[in-house]
Amino acid sequence: MQTLIIRFRVLTLFTVLATFLVSCSTTKPSHPTLQATLWVQNAAEFDALNQQAYNTAQIYLQDAIDDKNWTASVEQDGQDVTALPTAIILDIDETILDNSPFQARMIERQTGFDPVEWNKWAQEGQADALAGAVTLTQKAAELGVTVFYVTNRDAVTKEATRKNMAALGFPLAENVDVILLNGERENWTSSKVERRKFIAADYRIIMLFGDDLNDFLPAKDMTQEKRDALVAQNAANWGKKWFILPNPIYGSWDQALTNFDRNLTDKEKEQILKNRLKTKQ
Repeated sequence: MQTLIIRFRVLTLFTVLATFLVSCSTTKPSHPTLQATLWVQNAAEFDALNQQAYNTAQIYLQDAIDDKNWTASVEQDGQDVTALPTAIILDIDETILDNSPFQARMIERQTGFDPVEWNKWAQEGQADALAGAVTLTQKAAELGVTVFYVTNRDAVTKEATRKNMAALGFPLAENVDVILLNGERENWTSSKVERRKFIAADYRIIMLFGDDLNDFLPAKDMTQEKRDALVAQNAANWGKKWFILPNPIYGSWDQALTNFDRNLTDKEKEQILKNRLKTKQ
């Protein structure tokens, strides 16, 4: 009888241990963007920051139009822009459109960014407008400013993107192509420099809006230290000519943390990120 009890206890212990091990092996770790995505989708502070940026831009809008020498474009430095009509340039994703539902899908599936799935999402046309974006762009259009959208969405998503934006009320000029996408022309790359030059040739660019440093000036593959220096050097532009929107989910800031090394293992990347933490100890 005692032997039977011992065997039963051993069997029970083995069952519990096996259940624990199976549970550990099937439990998925938290997705690295979970907290950031929750903040974007739920924090009132996120909406407030976006509204704040667009409200501030409205304050300066008329002054920017009236001052014929006012330009927000580094591509127009040193140029005579006084005779040019005015324009503003806005990025699309995470600047005027909220794509956090796509990010939420990746979290549910425990996957990383997939360009095929991203294009599918863009072609669904379900993105919502970020707080303040429609009002600012409509106000600019009413004042005679041409509103351009420079995005790194693929060219195949153009029509769906246009329909999505039109449904939300964003102004889209009928006689000018104002949605300029990555790869739409041979030299239009993700850096956006050539597309800003394209607009700067015919318009005085009075304001820039984006969620990434590359939406304002050339910063592609620059180290974190150089990026910090660029922000400081252009301090007078922020909140007056340049308006940056919060994006804690993705961007060149994230890639700069690992010096744009795309061959790191997850463990190597985690260690580098931990080393970036500042504890002041």
